Amino acid sequence: MTNLFFILGGTLFIALGALAGIFTLSLKQDFLNRILLGMVGLSSGALLGGAFLHLLPEGLEKMEPEKLFLTILITIVVYLLIEKLLHWRHCHSGPDCAAHHTLGYMNLVGDSVHNFIDGLAIAAAFVVSPTLGFTTVLAIALHEIPQEIGDFGVLLYSGMEKKKALLLNFLVALTVVAGGVVGWALSAQANNISTYLLPVAGGGFIYIALSDILPEMRKEASLKKFLSGFVFILLGIALMFFIRE
Repeated sequence: MTNLFFILGGTLFIALGALAGIFTLSLKQDFLNRILLGMVGLSSGALLGGAFLHLLPEGLEKMEPEKLFLTILITIVVYLLIEKLLHWRHCHSGPDCAAHHTLGYMNLVGDSVHNFIDGLAIAAAFVVSPTLGFTTVLAIALHEIPQEIGDFGVLLYSGMEKKKALLLNFLVALTVVAGGVVGWALSAQANNISTYLLPVAGGGFIYIALSDILPEMRKEASLKKFLSGFVFILLGIALMFFIRE
């Protein structure tokens, strides 16, 4: 039951990150734009560090390398498919097109799936060890802050009122708790399920990190801003390196 207590605590902590949208209301857009690249860099570095320095080494100790790397590859491909299927509607006819309103709700659906998988990853990590669990929670938490700011912005852009956007964003964030409970239950029923969830979590971390980094870093025209974001990537990786067991 100790694992379940940690899982519930960690996932509830992640869910509270959805309230980051409240904080963004007090920030000026120019300032938010300046810090967002650094936040994305830090979170992406933490995810990469969490995958390569914690989850995957732990997975290698529990399963054959061929199975592990195949699971990672399948996970990345499935993540791409899920992302494409859940974000297929976009507005191309101006701010008043019918799909414009749908965009916000499609984002909520995609975020629900994302959060549920995060919960599975947290559960799998805590089943292995508390240290791996807390490391996974930290990596996901650092990613959730810029993600929730972006999600909140999408909901406002789709025409949703601020209070409604905050409420829906938080309710969707609670799916991470559901994912954690399901992951714990599966691990309790089948001892080897957490072994497979480790490379699944690692592959997901790699995909999310690179899909966040590459678009933002490649389109940055300012060398100064690029280097700033790059430094934060290194800081995120260093953070994961120094909290290894």
